[in-house]
Amino acid sequence: MKNQVLAPSLLSADFAELGNEIKKIENNNGGAVHIDVMDGSFVPEITYGEPVIRSIRKLTKLPFDVHLMIDKPELHVDSFAQAGADWITFHFESTAHAHRVIQMIHEKGKKAGVAICPGTPVSVLSEILPCADIILVMTVNPGWGGQKLIPSCVEKVAQLKKYREEHGLNYMISVDGGVNNETLGSVINAGTDIVVSGSCFFNGSLKWS
Repeated sequence: MKNQVLAPSLLSADFAELGNEIKKIENNNGGAVHIDVMDGSFVPEITYGEPVIRSIRKLTKLPFDVHLMIDKPELHVDSFAQAGADWITFHFESTAHAHRVIQMIHEKGKKAGVAICPGTPVSVLSEILPCADIILVMTVNPGWGGQKLIPSCVEKVAQLKKYREEHGLNYMISVDGGVNNETLGSVINAGTDIVVSGSCFFNGSLKWS
């Protein structure tokens, strides 16, 4: 894909071989490393936090696309920025202060992303789209890898692309969840700029060129 960024998700990597898994990303067209941070509250699962990000930061120059699936992300922007995040994406549903969180991320010199769950409409983002750098459309319910893409969520990508064009905005559109060789074409055609792929990438079956 010439115009899209592939951001493989470490959630599907072999955690005992993170160094080699990051090399796999570098050697197979990866343009960023997607890092899912889960707190066991906003989503049921718990993954990893700042210490892991800090420890692998030295292994690559690829941007770290840190996806915070946590409550009250405003309490953690500083620590994830210091750990090595380049893009920090939080969930619109996780805070009452989305605009302020975007400001906090920008104050750290990082790109600010806002994610929405499958049940959240694009319309709720109208007030913050002008100041966001990335909009992440979850095409599965967040918290588990290996789920099937929810087709209706792809329409949100098209809506965001149209809104961007009509209002002269510059945010990038990211898709996360259930992206494989069968669904890749639909998310690209809808207007996705950043493609997050986990299981399909790390099992070697994703066809990306």
